[in-house]
Amino acid sequence: MLTALIIVFVLAYVAIAFEHPLKINKSASALIGAGLLWTIYALASGDGQAVSKELGDSLMGTAQIVFFLIGAMTIVEVVDSHNGFEVITSRIRTPKLSTLMWLVGIVTFFLSSILDNLTTTIVMVSLMKKLLGKRDDRLFFAGIIIIAANAGGAWTPIGDVTTTMLWVGGQITTLAIMKSVFLASMANLLVPLLVVTWVMRGKVVVAPVRRVGSEGVAQTTAFESNLMFCLGLGVLVAVPVFKTWTQLPPFMGILLGLGILWLVGDLLHRHKEDDQKEHLTLVSALSRIDMSSITFFIGILLAVAALEHTHILTSIATWLDKEVGRQDIIVGLIGLVSAVVDNVPLVAASMGMYSLANYPADSFLWEFMAYCAGTGGSILIIGSAAGVAAMGIEKIDFIWYLRKISLYALLGYFSGAVLYILQYNLTH
Repeated sequence: MLTALIIVFVLAYVAIAFEHPLKINKSASALIGAGLLWTIYALASGDGQAVSKELGDSLMGTAQIVFFLIGAMTIVEVVDSHNGFEVITSRIRTPKLSTLMWLVGIVTFFLSSILDNLTTTIVMVSLMKKLLGKRDDRLFFAGIIIIAANAGGAWTPIGDVTTTMLWVGGQITTLAIMKSVFLASMANLLVPLLVVTWVMRGKVVVAPVRRVGSEGVAQTTAFESNLMFCLGLGVLVAVPVFKTWTQLPPFMGILLGLGILWLVGDLLHRHKEDDQKEHLTLVSALSRIDMSSITFFIGILLAVAALEHTHILTSIATWLDKEVGRQDIIVGLIGLVSAVVDNVPLVAASMGMYSLANYPADSFLWEFMAYCAGTGGSILIIGSAAGVAAMGIEKIDFIWYLRKISLYALLGYFSGAVLYILQYNLTH
C-alpha cells in the first residue's frame, strides 16, 4: 500500500509541476491525486469506517483553511472593486523597479508578521495588479512577495501556521521566537533582494493602463474607497486579535469580518440603482474569486493528509533522526522537504517525534524548526499556502517559478539558517 501511495503522490505532483506542457489543469491533478490516495488507503486498510473518520478529521482542518482563503480573497476583491487600493498606489511614486521591489518586500515582511503570510500574499499580489502593467514584472514581484511573506511569518506566533502550531503546542514562546528568529528571517528576505536589485538594475516601472470610466468598472467616491479600504484592512488585521481573544480558529474571524463588510456595503449602496452597485456587492466579489485555485488547495491538502495518516511522513522523520542524527541538518532538511510537501504535517510529525521533556520550550530544535519550516516552502511555489495563493491569483507556472525565483529563495533560506546557527552559538 505504501508504495502505491507514494507512486500516486509523485505522479500527481509531476502532473501539477508540468501543468502547462501537459495542458491539464493543476486542480484536476490535485483532486484526482487526493481521491486516489484516500481510495487506496481505504481499500488497503480494510476498515473504511476508520479511514472515513480520519478523512473527516483532515477535512475539518482543510475546510478551516479554505474558508479563511475564500473570506480573505473576497475581502480583497471588495476593496479592489471600490478602488480602495488607490489609497496606497496613489502614494507610491518610484520609477525604478528595484526601488519598488524593496518597498514591496519590506512592507510584505512586516505585514505578514502582523496578519499572516497567506492573507498578506493575497493582498500584496492583488495590489501589484494596480502598480505594474507588465505581466512579467508582476510574476517576478509575486515571487519576491512569497519569499517576503514566508520570511515575515516565521518570526511571530501568528505569522505562519507552523509557527502557530509550535506556539500553541508549547514548543516556543512569543518573545523568545521573535527575538531569536527575527534576524534570520530578515536575512532570508534581504539576501534575495540584494541579488535581485543587481539583476533588475536600469529597469523602470511600467504602470497599468487606467480604465476609469470603462464599461464594467464601477465608479466610487473617495469616501467609499477609503471606508472600504480601512474596513477591509481592519478586518484582516483583527483576525489574529480575534483568535487570541476568543481561542476560535481564524476562519471564524474572517467570516465574521466578511459579514460586517457585507452589511456595511449594502448600507453604503442601498440608494443606488442596481446597475450602479452590482459590481460593488459582495455577491459580485464572490463570483470573481478564483475557485480553481481553491479546489487545487483542497486537493493538495487532502493528498498530503493521506500521507500523514498512513505515517509515511512520520517514517521519513524517524529515518532522518536515525541516519543523520545532527539536529541542525535534520531540521534544515525538513525545511527543504517542506518545499515539496506541505510544512504543516511535517511540523506535526516532528512535534510527535520529539518530546518537550527532552527538548524544552524555546530550545534550538523548535526555534530552528519555526524558521526552516516557515521559509523553506518559498523554494517551490506549491511549498507554502502563500505560494499556492499567488499561483492561483496570477496563474504562475510551476516551472517558471522554479527557473526564475527558486534560486533566490534558496539563497535566502541558507543565509538565514547560517545566521541563526551563528547567533545561537554566540548567545548560548
